[in-house]
Amino acid sequence: MSDTNGPRALLTHIRAWLVVFVVCLVLSGATAFPLVTELRFLDSALAGWASPVADLFPALAEWIHRVREGVAAADEQAPYLLYGTDWLAFAHLVIAVAFIGPYRDPVRNIWVVEFGMIACVGIVPLALICGPIRDIPFWWSVIDMSFGVIGILPLLHVRRTIKRLEAAHSGRP
Repeated sequence: MSDTNGPRALLTHIRAWLVVFVVCLVLSGATAFPLVTELRFLDSALAGWASPVADLFPALAEWIHRVREGVAAADEQAPYLLYGTDWLAFAHLVIAVAFIGPYRDPVRNIWVVEFGMIACVGIVPLALICGPIRDIPFWWSVIDMSFGVIGILPLLHVRRTIKRLEAAHSGRP
């Protein structure tokens, strides 16, 4: 019978959670590249087949429409502005690559997990400060902040599990 709390099981558990976290980072980054197309699709959906959602959340539908118009105008008149979202996407991908370190050797590279936790915490003040400056509705800033809150949860779990793995390797209880 295998030990579910042994070093091998802990390592497998850590790696599984890191894969989930990295996949989410890659997906969130990759969606920043086709922003114009995504917003056009989402706005059309809210005016069409997803209109019950728009009826339920009219402020959301209005916001999506406003953002689509702004992004479309930027794409038409100043496409270089969208280069910023390309860099946003790239940053997500680069951060995801950094998690290869803890995947390979979690104890030695726990600092990457802690870095990710700091980044998650940093989302909250960024949204609270920059949201109003950029005329972002507060409820949208709350959605943005939820990514930090949700993102930190698996990282906290992974960090605790890495500490258990470290203790198991050192023979500490």
